[in-house]
Formats: sequence, structure tokens, C-alpha cells
Amino acid sequence: MLSERDFTRLEGHRDQAEGLRRLLVCGSLRVVTVVGARPGLGATSVVVNLAAALAREGKKVLILDENLAHDNVANTLALKPRFDLLNAVRGDMPWRDILLQTESGVKVLPLARAMQAVFNLSGAERERLLESLTAASWGMDVVLVDATTDGHSVCASLSGDETLLMVLNATADGITESYALLKQMAAAYGRLAFDLVVNKARNEQEARTVFDNMAQVAKRHMQVGLKYLGNIPLDENFNRATQQRCPLVEMFPEAPAASAFTELARNLMLLPAAENDGSNALNQLLQRLLQHKPDYPQKKITRSVVQVAR
Repeated sequence: MLSERDFTRLEGHRDQAEGLRRLLVCGSLRVVTVVGARPGLGATSVVVNLAAALAREGKKVLILDENLAHDNVANTLALKPRFDLLNAVRGDMPWRDILLQTESGVKVLPLARAMQAVFNLSGAERERLLESLTAASWGMDVVLVDATTDGHSVCASLSGDETLLMVLNATADGITESYALLKQMAAAYGRLAFDLVVNKARNEQEARTVFDNMAQVAKRHMQVGLKYLGNIPLDENFNRATQQRCPLVEMFPEAPAASAFTELARNLMLLPAAENDGSNALNQLLQRLLQHKPDYPQKKITRSVVQVAR
């Protein structure tokens, strides 16, 4: 395994990109960015439980926590984060001192402040950011990103052809807000395909109806294709698991929602990997981080989209 000293020898953007290609050629690594239109729609819960389900399947999982909200991944799991990757970027401490870990072995790296500052970093600071992310992801099977919910996610903007999973609540407000975010991301990132999981549906039929209507509207008005990856049902066990700050998948493994997360995890692992010229998904994301500054359009809520609710 490469030491941190090896990573510091990468110099210049071109040399660095080439070094990342060598270091990160690992076809099995998947990067999945999870987004929600606003807090409360369940994106963080999906990340936490998806990570737990993948860990139960024997996968090594790293969560990149881009949310500054109080109910972000780290706080949801009672990990009590004290620092952010920005501290490592500024040279205050090694990235290893910032990395958190759950009892099941899932690793969590808080990086919300680093992502907010990314386009104002110096060349040396940006190199430290890339080196830290590269080292933290080494040996992982899956990197899950809990993207910020304000519509200005740096991680989502850099997701490229890798999986971008939207959490769609089966409510009128949730559908309206999710369609607005879908429209915003399609315009800003130029994406033509999104993966969706329907949250809090009463049953599979309702979830499919909500998805099918959303997919038809997205195809008709934006020429965007949506893929259905599953349904997380309403489950009273969520409240108890949240109170205990424990993933439902771990606390109630036989619950209906736990089974749904296990199925979602398997569906994600069956998705075809993004084409990346011999490098893996995170490598491509990091190289885009060197070059790209997203331009975010103004949010426009389309009131008529509420018609897709039923």
C-alpha cells in the first residue's frame, strides 16, 4: 500500500492526473452520489442504510459527507465529527485524523467545508485535497456521497457518468421539489440519465406509479431518461432506529425497509460501470475537480409537475 509520502510526490496538474490514473485503476470501485431536493426527503437516511446494507454484503464502504446540516451522516450515526477535510487541506492535520468509522466498519469523511471552499483553494491546497481523497478511497469497494441538499452540490456537479441517485418522496411536495431539482441538474450538468429510488411509498404499486409519471414528464419536457432502482416503504421502525442513532438495516434487519435497502444495494452493484478510459470513477471525479467550476441556474419550481403525484 502506498504511504502518504508517496502521494505528496505528485506535482503539477498533469503529473497529478497521471499519478491518479496509476493509483486508482481499480475496476471494482463504484462512486454513487445520492441527492435529495431538500432536507427531510430521506437522502441521508438512504446513504446511511445503503452503506450498512453494503457492509453486510461484505463491501468496504466510504461515505463522503458533503452536508453541513445538523442531521448529516456523521451526526446521524452519533460519530461526533470535530473536523472537516478542509483542516487537512490547510495542513492542520493528517486526513486520517478526520476520518470516522462506525462499528460495522463503514468509514465517514466529513468534507462539507472543503467542498464549499474548493474553488478558492490554492494549487497546493487543491493537491492536498486530491491526495487525501485518493488515500481515503484506497481499498474501498464503494464510495457513497451524501450530497448537500441546497441544489449547489459540488460532488453532484462532478459526478459525470457515474451513478447519481435521486431520492424521490411519494408526496405532492416531494415530487414537485424533486422535479425542480432534476430540471436544474439536467440543465447545469448536462446529464441525460438519472437513477431514482422512491421513498415512503405505501406500496410497490404506488412507487411505480409515481416513478412512471415522473419519468414520462422528464422524457417529454427535458429528454432525460430515468431508471427505477427501488422503493423504500414506510416503516415505523425508522423512528426507533433514528432515536438510537443506528441504521435501521442494523437495528431491525428483518424489517421491510431493511429488505428494501438490501435490494437497492444489490441493484446498485449490478449497474454497468461508467466508461472511464481504464481509470475508475473516483479518478474521473477528482480530475474534473481540477478543471471544472459549475454554473448553477436559478431554481424554478414547476407547479404543474404536482400532477405526476398520482
